[in-house]
Amino acid sequence: MEIKKNPKSNLENYSKIFLQIGLVLALFVTYAAIEKKTYDKIIGDLGVVNMNAEMEEEIPITERVEPVKPKTPPPPTPEKIEVVEDEKEVEETVIESTETDETEAVEVEEIVEVVEEEEVVEDVNFMIIEDSPVFPGCKGNKNELKDCFNKKVQKHFSRKFDVDLPNELGLSPGKKRVFIGFKIDNKGNIVNVRARGPHPKIEQEVIKVMKLLPKMKPGRQRGKPVGVSYNIPFSLLVE
Repeated sequence: MEIKKNPKSNLENYSKIFLQIGLVLALFVTYAAIEKKTYDKIIGDLGVVNMNAEMEEEIPITERVEPVKPKTPPPPTPEKIEVVEDEKEVEETVIESTETDETEAVEVEEIVEVVEEEEVVEDVNFMIIEDSPVFPGCKGNKNELKDCFNKKVQKHFSRKFDVDLPNELGLSPGKKRVFIGFKIDNKGNIVNVRARGPHPKIEQEVIKVMKLLPKMKPGRQRGKPVGVSYNIPFSLLVE
């Protein structure tokens, strides 16, 4: 007679359940091992540390001391006021008047009038004058007025001088130099004419010619009219 097994008693049917239970237990043991806390070994007993005690700072109790103010001395006792009776005469101070009467003579210190001396500007050379004298008919800026002045003086000398005089005086042929100097005063007049030439008569002729120059507009230095000295050389041709 063959014994038949009960299908429910076959353990192979529960192999999957056992496998799942085993995996769950393995995971649980692994998780418990990871989560387990470990502590360093304590050597000796150091006691209990109170952290709050270190955080508390001891603040000393201070007392506010008010400064002692020096005592001010009491005000001085007022002087005794003397009461004067009506019958007693009191001397009064008489203030003399400083006003003067019309009849009284008043001494006045002599007033000395100070006269300011006018600054005297000496004659200025034509080459360095700020505003040169202006020959009648000349126009333009400062440099143009100076050039025009020189040309007008030379033209005046050439027209008025007697060119035959050197030949009449028997001078040797050739060029003869004549140096002329004069002054235009602060009124514009020609004064102090001087000449130096090869013959006295030539010098006289030059002085006469230069005195015939017209009246100029005077030169100005620092805005004031001044005398201006002028010098120019001329050449005479003797045949």
